[in-house]
Amino acid sequence: MINLTSEKNPVIEVKNLTKKFDDFVAVDNISFSVEAGEIFAFLGPNGAGKTTTIKMLTTLLKPTSGSMSVNGHNPVENQKEVRRSIGIVFQDPSLDDDLTAQENLEFHGVLYGVPREIRKERISQMLELVELQERRNHLVKYFSGGMKRRLEIARGFIHYPKILFLDEPTLGLDPQTRKHIWNYIEDLNKKEHLTIFFTTHYMEEAEKVTQKIAIIDQGTITAQGSLEELKSRTSAPSLEEAFLTLTGHDIRSEQASIQERMRTFRKLWRGHRR
Repeated sequence: MINLTSEKNPVIEVKNLTKKFDDFVAVDNISFSVEAGEIFAFLGPNGAGKTTTIKMLTTLLKPTSGSMSVNGHNPVENQKEVRRSIGIVFQDPSLDDDLTAQENLEFHGVLYGVPREIRKERISQMLELVELQERRNHLVKYFSGGMKRRLEIARGFIHYPKILFLDEPTLGLDPQTRKHIWNYIEDLNKKEHLTIFFTTHYMEEAEKVTQKIAIIDQGTITAQGSLEELKSRTSAPSLEEAFLTLTGHDIRSEQASIQERMRTFRKLWRGHRR
């Protein structure tokens, strides 16, 4: 693995992290760090180990081996402290469709113990930020996919987290909506000095908005560094070409060939949950 960036004051630190499901290695001995206030991209095809890594960092899965630190806390031993420090937006929608936008945010604020007066102000701030103020009393079931994603981002930040985890935040959205979503995320990063950790298989997202990129393929990080460092190291004119040089394949072709690995993973994951 090529590490092109020196580490200093990381808010996320991962060392030799591995996750196995029986004989299936979903994440294979990875190490990386993320600095406070940084936008960090975990770039790789579906099935590469991105979601599994996020689930370990956010206390939802225990690693097989290795160590993790999130805002100074161990996600295995200090779950409550980690959860107070983070906001999460997963691939699959998790809003309550039978509640309004405001009610969804209110419920999340209560769940995280945000005091009532602060909660009221915070909800208004976040709805305004994601341009849903006028839809605050509308049922979420009538929202478009882009509106739901914006509301999920607002909800993930209600309790003032230090780190926002985004797992494929624009998956399934049209290019214009994806652009708007990233405008909101970058605004949060700048205004709140919020650390953003996101997974993606969209090259253009990793190229445009990040300070650092880690390329993960088949459970292993092959390289990490800034966009310019990755391009310089591989003598590539673009991130797509750098990915090809580092992994030996195009991310789109890997998306197609990864299906068998994903089927194996899902089978083992279902067995693990029982």
